[in-house]
Amino acid sequence: MACFIVPTAEAVAVAVVRKLVVKKELESGKAKEVDGAIVAAEPGAILLSRKIMWLLNLLLGGAILLAVEHIWHGEVVPWPPFLTAMRSAADTRAMLFEMATTGVGMAVLVTAVWFVATLVADRLVARSVASVALND
Repeated sequence: MACFIVPTAEAVAVAVVRKLVVKKELESGKAKEVDGAIVAAEPGAILLSRKIMWLLNLLLGGAILLAVEHIWHGEVVPWPPFLTAMRSAADTRAMLFEMATTGVGMAVLVTAVWFVATLVADRLVARSVASVALND
């Protein structure tokens, strides 16, 4: 019904946080701007802002796919109230329950997978940098 709203709301919050992190990374010297892109000042490092962008992409991609699926099934329409579940109090209650269970569950799962992926990425980069240092 409207479970895609929860990851979308999280994506909006993550986008705001990313803007603040990019600003802080540039001010602290951890990052620099090269041809309009933000890159790490230190070779072999993954910026936090880049990791946050991974989360943003995961959340938005999932939310868009869910929105398309809900449009396909007629649960989202192009006229007010836009969500067909908002036509009656009983349907609205079911929609809010779905958002609280399914939507929050999906957002938490995506965030957890992202967190594990960032740990793996950091470990792989550290191993790669150590391997290069040993070969030099």
